[in-house]
Amino acid sequence: MARQLNVNGTTHDVDLPDNVPLLWVLRDEIGLTGTKFGCGVAACGACTVQIDGEAVRSCQVALADVWGEVTTIEGLGTPDNMATIQQAWVDHQVAQCGYCQSGQIMNAAALLAEIPAPTDQEIDDAMQGNLCRCGTYPRIRAAIKDAAQRIADKV
Repeated sequence: MARQLNVNGTTHDVDLPDNVPLLWVLRDEIGLTGTKFGCGVAACGACTVQIDGEAVRSCQVALADVWGEVTTIEGLGTPDNMATIQQAWVDHQVAQCGYCQSGQIMNAAALLAEIPAPTDQEIDDAMQGNLCRCGTYPRIRAAIKDAAQRIADKV
């Protein structure tokens, strides 16, 4: 069934079956490959995107179930104008292999939108579904806390 999908502020005409996972629509149909396939069962978080600001695992959201605007890592910021969370990620040298990082960042951005000054426990709770095989969790937490402070300083 043909439908329109708003991704990163751009409307895309998509003619795929209703049950196609959003992950494959983004990667294969629209060409946004920043969202990664990790496990296919929503256990790792590599495919995390936002729908209307809510962090979701795109491997488990069927095309027919997309309820609002989709934001991917490509829509969060650009290399010349990174989102605050992305800049904190770079400054804290969070990424090692980098595979999980787009999902980590999208989840962290949703966390900061909901809880502007999260505690360590709130960060750990929010991020627990995003796995990092390189074990950069301390740097992830530090980057989130730094981004929260930078955002607070702008206000």
